[in-house]
Amino acid sequence: MSGPQESRSFAALRGQLQEAAATFAGGPDALEGILLGLVDDVDRAVREPLEIFPVCHHSPASATAMARRLRAKQPKVVYVELCEDMAPLLTELRNCRLPVAVQAFAGDVDGFPAEWAPLSVVAPITEASAEYQAIAYALDTPGVELVLVDRSADHVFQWDSRGGEAAGETPAEGAPASGEPEAALHGEAVGVEIGDLRPRFAELEEHLLRHGKVRHWSEWWHQYVEVPLGAGTGDGAADHDTYRQVMFLIGSLFRRLAPGDGDRVRVDEDRERYMWTRMREHMAATGTDPSDALYVCGAFHAASRVAEFGVEGSDTFAISPRSATAWQYGLIPSSHAAIEAQFGLAAGSVSIAATEWAKSLKRTRVKPFRLAGQAGTKKSGSVRKQAAAPAPEPAAAEDRLSGFLRRPPVLDGLDEAELLGWSVDIVRAARRNGYLASTADAIAVFETSILLAGMRDRAKPTPYDFQDAAVTCIEKDSVPGRRDVRRLVEIMMGGDRVGQVGYEALPPLARDVHDRLAPLGLKLQQRGVQRALLDMVSRPELRACSDLLWMLRRLMPHGAARPIMGERRLGERSIQESWDLAIGTHQRALIELGYEGVSIEQVLEQRLRREAYGPRATTATVLAAVEDATLYLGSRRLADELGTHALKVLATERTVDGAPEVLRRVRGLLAYYRTSEPELPSWIESFVRTGYAHYCTLLPTAFRDEDATVGQVAAMLGFLFSMEGLALSLGCDRAQLELAVAQSHPEEPSKTALLWAAQVQLGTLSRDGLRRRCDELLSNPLVVPAYPRYLNGFVHALEPVPGLADVVVEAVSNAFARLPDAVLLPWLPLLITTMRSGAAELAPLLIREAGRIFPGRLAALDAWVPPWRTPAAAPVRRRAGAEVPGPRGAALLPAHPATCDAVAELLGCAGEWAPPGAPTGAPAGPMGAALLAAHPAACDALAGLLGCDGPWAAQTAPPASATAPGAALTTRHPAAAQAWESLLARA
Repeated sequence: MSGPQESRSFAALRGQLQEAAATFAGGPDALEGILLGLVDDVDRAVREPLEIFPVCHHSPASATAMARRLRAKQPKVVYVELCEDMAPLLTELRNCRLPVAVQAFAGDVDGFPAEWAPLSVVAPITEASAEYQAIAYALDTPGVELVLVDRSADHVFQWDSRGGEAAGETPAEGAPASGEPEAALHGEAVGVEIGDLRPRFAELEEHLLRHGKVRHWSEWWHQYVEVPLGAGTGDGAADHDTYRQVMFLIGSLFRRLAPGDGDRVRVDEDRERYMWTRMREHMAATGTDPSDALYVCGAFHAASRVAEFGVEGSDTFAISPRSATAWQYGLIPSSHAAIEAQFGLAAGSVSIAATEWAKSLKRTRVKPFRLAGQAGTKKSGSVRKQAAAPAPEPAAAEDRLSGFLRRPPVLDGLDEAELLGWSVDIVRAARRNGYLASTADAIAVFETSILLAGMRDRAKPTPYDFQDAAVTCIEKDSVPGRRDVRRLVEIMMGGDRVGQVGYEALPPLARDVHDRLAPLGLKLQQRGVQRALLDMVSRPELRACSDLLWMLRRLMPHGAARPIMGERRLGERSIQESWDLAIGTHQRALIELGYEGVSIEQVLEQRLRREAYGPRATTATVLAAVEDATLYLGSRRLADELGTHALKVLATERTVDGAPEVLRRVRGLLAYYRTSEPELPSWIESFVRTGYAHYCTLLPTAFRDEDATVGQVAAMLGFLFSMEGLALSLGCDRAQLELAVAQSHPEEPSKTALLWAAQVQLGTLSRDGLRRRCDELLSNPLVVPAYPRYLNGFVHALEPVPGLADVVVEAVSNAFARLPDAVLLPWLPLLITTMRSGAAELAPLLIREAGRIFPGRLAALDAWVPPWRTPAAAPVRRRAGAEVPGPRGAALLPAHPATCDAVAELLGCAGEWAPPGAPTGAPAGPMGAALLAAHPAACDALAGLLGCDGPWAAQTAPPASATAPGAALTTRHPAAAQAWESLLARA
């Protein structure tokens, strides 16, 4: 694109560049076009009526030049390249300690893909940055207007077609560059900065680093731009015009040599069109004279070639409307490490820039601008408004580039005192961190720094030279402590300063948290971990603090509020608690909570609803939300609403992946409601009824499904068996469970063992039958290698059928007793690993049962006989007609007559007791057997329960009067009577 008519100011420079291009390239070619294009860009920017002030982000040279120019020009309007919707928040910077970041946050998106949420844009601000100087000047100077002209946070994502990284900005890196936690203070936010001056051409950056004899880009910028432009007064000083033209030249160079990344170039040009459109709109609306304004932007955008450039540019760019997304704005703490990690700078470069800024202020005696009342800074007098100096005419701009580029660099003399101080300080810091450093190492660091600077053509060692020398002389080959020498140098040069947002600048939620935790008497704004002791017995007002801390633990990152003593579970409250609090360290997380609501309770309720109604919500997650609503909020309304939603989610699930978690949550909620409520909520009754039918339906499929684990199937059976009583009382049919078990045909050994346990619980398989099947498994050599998996199924069966613990102990013991070592040892590791990984939580039940069965002393082990090998006692058989010495089974009745009277009265059969001295044969009929004779169905039911129902023996039995008292069962079912006597004998 052709620019405005060329001026004569840079004619000499154009001629020199044409001669240089012809000499190096052998004739006119692309090189000449690039070199002359650089001069055209500089000429066009210099002649613009609206003064453009190009800057580089976090550059001490730019900040110093900005402070000088603002005091000299005193503009009435300052345009700044920063998101326009962040302007109302800049006044809160005076309540913060820098560095901080201005943040735009959107938790709920409308107009963007849902997977992008949450959206976050940050603009970090440090004191050693030109934009802070402009902001402080505009806010504290009467009659000066500050206007932000860059695209809004909403347009940052509108113009981004990739969704994760906004073109033109650098995304936050996942790992901190310096290994410090402060490097992640910006989280996953998209960073917006002023003056992203870095070559986008990899070969160009590599060329500059190699010929500049530096290791990374931050060091190259410090050596070849910061030092020449930030020099003090004298012949080597860079005045305002020189500074502007050099920065225009660098921006144009990086712009013209950038590769053709279509998306990034498009976004850059749209940003420039956006900013110039906004500035022309403001000047037209307010009548601002361009000579009374100053435009602060990055040097990359200052050398723009779009048609909308300049006050007289075209107005063809249409700004799209914002989406319906609701944005929240606030200030979050930042740090040097966070800025370095987010924008890809070398570790320690921002700290070194802050140190250079302080040194530059002392050397140049430039008075910087600071917001009145700014925390962490000295008070400065307000700037008195003076008549602005008339801006120079564009045609009068002189060529300062030719002289600057021809002039040899001014070599600063060696400051021995400064270098000696650095050397002594780094040795002292190294010794505190475990290094065996001495005075000799300090001398070596001093001499090596000078040597490295000389090898790199520097008269004065830079902080980077000193850092390399310290690593070489002190660290050697090992790092004894947590920090290496490179990190120690960064700390010594200024350290990683972490900003803080003041109380007045916090959102209402964060201020409410500080107010509610005030009874603890802690400095919550302070970084680091603080211990809080809560005794709710002596100080009942601390119970509210405890409730708030548990909610913060639920909402904030790990470590912000960590309980040391005390717990909170359903139905339980601690009377004393101890907490480790680091709320000041996690201030950013607390501030972002303020974007979601005005109170912690509101945010927690919104989070629970979002988790429960999310597209990926499962029954387990909804039940967890119900539990948290009851535990932290005590809201029966919310718990009932979420519980009702859990019914709908359960009905739509077709897998059993969440069955263990569902079982655990439902058991806990049932136990809580049964002990704390007069009746169960209607939703949980419906959940048990629906879950019973749902899991009965899925049970046969789960037994056959290879993806369903044995633990998940065991959890289903645990739900069915443990909730069976409640489910049947609510109208469920037990036949549905019996059919589901009958239709289950697993092939995997562990699920087969689990099915056998379910059949034992249902009564379709006896315990003796289960023991016989285990013996058959051990007797079959083809099945023995798979026996550990059968045992795994038996162990998991303790979840639904805990009464099988003795059978499982017997199965394990028989395996160790019967199998030879050649067979046992190969699958013993498999048994241990299988049980540890799959049933670790059920091992205590198994161990407790083994401890009950096995002898407690080693001496008794040799003579010990397992219960399952003890021969059963033979049933006592009596001859027909043998005399019975007395009434059998009636010893408890005369011993406790009140019990018998109560039962008789309940049954409506009240009577009188026989006299104590009455003879045995006085009654005409059998004593105590009237109820059995009157209700024979009870005998039949008991015989059926014992599995001994058969033909009656009443026809061959003697008359009831001749039998012993209470012999109705013996008369009708002799086999059942024998089984009953055997069972009593074993008990």
